Parts: sequence; C-alpha cells; structure tokens
Amino acid sequence: MSQSVPPANQPNDAQPVGGNPYAGQQPGQPAAPTGNPFADQQPGPYGQPGQPGVPFGGAPFAPPAPARNNLGLGLIAAVVAALVAAGVYGAIVGATKHEIGYAAVGVGAIVGFAAGKLGGRNPVLPVISAVLALIGVYFGQLLGEAIIISKQLPLSVSEIFFDHFSDLNKVWKEDADPLTFVFIVIAGVVAFSAARKATD
Repeated sequence: MSQSVPPANQPNDAQPVGGNPYAGQQPGQPAAPTGNPFADQQPGPYGQPGQPGVPFGGAPFAPPAPARNNLGLGLIAAVVAALVAAGVYGAIVGATKHEIGYAAVGVGAIVGFAAGKLGGRNPVLPVISAVLALIGVYFGQLLGEAIIISKQLPLSVSEIFFDHFSDLNKVWKEDADPLTFVFIVIAGVVAFSAARKATD
C-alpha cells in the first residue's frame, strides 16, 4: 500500500501523515527532532551524556601529578629518620648485647623510604640516604656499646657517648668483626634502593 503525498504547498506545521513525523518535511531541511536531545552524542561515564564526537563523555583523563623533587625536604626527612632509627637500633643492641643484622637493614629501609617519599625523584637523595644509613648504623652500634658499658660502670649513657667518645670508639673497633661492616654496607644498599622505590 502506498500513502498519499501531501501537496507541495502544505505548511510545515501540518499534521504528520500516517504517523510519520518526516512526511511533511521539505527536501534539504534538517531532520525533525525525535524528542531525544542526546541522540547523536556518545555516552559519557556512568550513563551521562557526553560531548558530540568525544568518546566517553568529554574531557580526556587528567594527566598524573608531576613527581615531587624536593631535595631539602628529603634531606631533612632522611636525617630525622637516621637519628630515630639509630636510637632504636642502639637500644636493641644495648638490650640484647648483640648486633642484629635485620635491625641494621631496617635502619637503611627507614632512612631511604623517608627520603624518597618526602623528597621525590631527586637523583641525589638515594646517595644521601645510603650515606646517612651508614652513619645511622654506626652511631646505633656506638649507642649500643654505651648502653652496655653504662651497666658495668657508674657512668650514664650520655656521659659515655659525649664525654668519652674516643674511648667508646676504641671499644667499638675492638668488638667489631667483618660481619659488623657487612651490616653497615647492607644498610647503605637498602637505603639507596628504598629511596628510589619510594618514589614509584
């Protein structure tokens, strides 16, 4: 069956013929609205309409934030971490009267992590972290020796550490063995690695 074609002079606001909204449309005119203003748009995230021609609703993903590069903050964090870790390590050595390898590794990990996390990707920070970890383990072992000696002599730990530092260092050298230096080196390596990984 064919439908009748309306005369060419019929106005545009005439009723659609046979329920077809395009029946009265003149050639070359834009399509009549269908009632869906978002019909030609791509869907956006979470089902919301997007911008025409832009997939998934519009603006592209925001770029990641630039990596921090704060040498000063990283250096301060590394120094504070080295002091705290050295104090804890010294207390462990003084309480157990033994060097604990895992504790020395922990000093390096703490120093490196603090420097990298707060200082960012500055290439100097891993090196500084390694050096501070070495110093932290060394001073931690000295503190441990001072705690052990303070239990045998009528001197406080601070007096031994500050007033008799050269004597304390001599005692440390006498007690040191190859494993002592291995722990110190491992702490430096761990600090270097931790400072680099903390920025990922």
